[in-house]
Amino acid sequence: MKEDNWDIIVVGAGSAGAAFAVRSAQQGKRVLLLEAGRDYRSAQMHEAWRSPNPAVAIMNPDAIDGMMWTDLEATRTEAQPPAPYWRGRGLGGSSSINGQIAIRPPLEDFDEWAQTGCEGWSGAEVLPAFVALEDDEEFGAADYHGDSGPTPIYRAPREKWGAVDAALANSALAAGFPWAADVNAPQATGVSPYPINSRDSRRVSVNDAYLEGARELPTLTILGEATVDRVILESGRAIGVRVLVDGVPEERYATTIVLSAGAVHSPAILMRSGIGPREHLRSLGIDCRADLPVGQGLQDHAMASITLPLTASAGVSTPNDRHTNVCVRWSSGDGRFNDLMFVSMNQSVISMATANTGAEYGALGVWLNQSDSRGSVTLTSADPLDQPFVAERMLSDPGDRARLRVGIRRLEALLDEAAVRAILEGSVEECNPELFAALDDDEALDAHLLATVADAQHGTSTCRMGRAEDPTTVVDADCRVHGIESLHVVDASVFPAVPRANTNLAAIMVGELMADRIKE
Repeated sequence: MKEDNWDIIVVGAGSAGAAFAVRSAQQGKRVLLLEAGRDYRSAQMHEAWRSPNPAVAIMNPDAIDGMMWTDLEATRTEAQPPAPYWRGRGLGGSSSINGQIAIRPPLEDFDEWAQTGCEGWSGAEVLPAFVALEDDEEFGAADYHGDSGPTPIYRAPREKWGAVDAALANSALAAGFPWAADVNAPQATGVSPYPINSRDSRRVSVNDAYLEGARELPTLTILGEATVDRVILESGRAIGVRVLVDGVPEERYATTIVLSAGAVHSPAILMRSGIGPREHLRSLGIDCRADLPVGQGLQDHAMASITLPLTASAGVSTPNDRHTNVCVRWSSGDGRFNDLMFVSMNQSVISMATANTGAEYGALGVWLNQSDSRGSVTLTSADPLDQPFVAERMLSDPGDRARLRVGIRRLEALLDEAAVRAILEGSVEECNPELFAALDDDEALDAHLLATVADAQHGTSTCRMGRAEDPTTVVDADCRVHGIESLHVVDASVFPAVPRANTNLAAIMVGELMADRIKE
């Protein structure tokens, strides 16, 4: 066995990995943080990514360069061809490119985790980590919030909302949905302003919040442009990683290995290491060291939308106007709570594509906030430079299709409210002919949704947490890979199911929590 060089090697500097690495280093553990993308200081982030509107960066090739996995694709449903699946690359991971939404999952999500075998993950047990990570400028004094953590939480006042934000809020209130000023409060439901992880209208990623201030720690070493091929296993124990640095394979050793490469790349590393479905690994010539359902169980939030033709005064006034400020969480009526969510989009994809025509478009969307459909991540080869194949299989479960039908029909009904009508210029039906042709027929609507539904880039659950005897799980309640010593997965891939919220805060929480739980 090789001599250990580090106490912990952390693979991936995204939302979970950055938080985990810094907290572990602050505890005195010698941590090597490996990131496939570039290592850069906060001041070196392209200014476009600081904008309240991520479209500013997404439409800028110079901003995208090096910040996203541009060759990663996914099929959203079995009726759709592959399309880009945007995941962050470089320090900060997806927290550097996402929509800056800081919604927590309801604590009931974590109670369900605990009930299915994730001991130590109930709502009450994870709440302290959520409190520790945040600095909520409006509600920080509440006992379920924090006011001194590294992640700032901001909510735009009404005077800074866009026209579609205000139309969604006012139409939903008129239709009987309640007002909830703090979407992260216990049992909150209804119309809420988004909590946003920004300060002075500028993005704060985990690179900014965690890594920048930890650079001088003698216990933390960061290495960028380091693509991990596989985990080195010896006698059923993880002892190191094989990593490509400037294209040259090297081996690094540690007492504990932690994969925090996200819901796509953590399972890919495990499978290249021989940990995964036996038949799949055999088909690629990889010896199976542990037959586990790695890569199975993928979930994301499915979203359907209605494009709105806007009056000139309702369009965005500057490119840096925030793309969304309001959501409406509600229940479909089948016994679930907050399983659907309306969202406002002050600028739609169509508006971005027609920016030079003078046309103004926004959109209203509905998310399937709680899902039963599951997809997969599989390897395309054993080469660490080849991207895996992502098949989301959203809406493959009939219940999901039924609930999204409820959601899109309820959203269409909001179009009749005065607040929405006041911002429209032209016919909504003419902008969405296929949707309106299918609205009254379940089978036709299902076909339309399967052909057009988008995801929220909230991939989870490809290394699911739970009891070892549960054949759907990969890690135990300590995030340790079943049957392998000293190997943990700490990121959104361990979530038993996609939570009823954006995933960024939940991923940071996992990093915070596991830094205290993983001992040498």
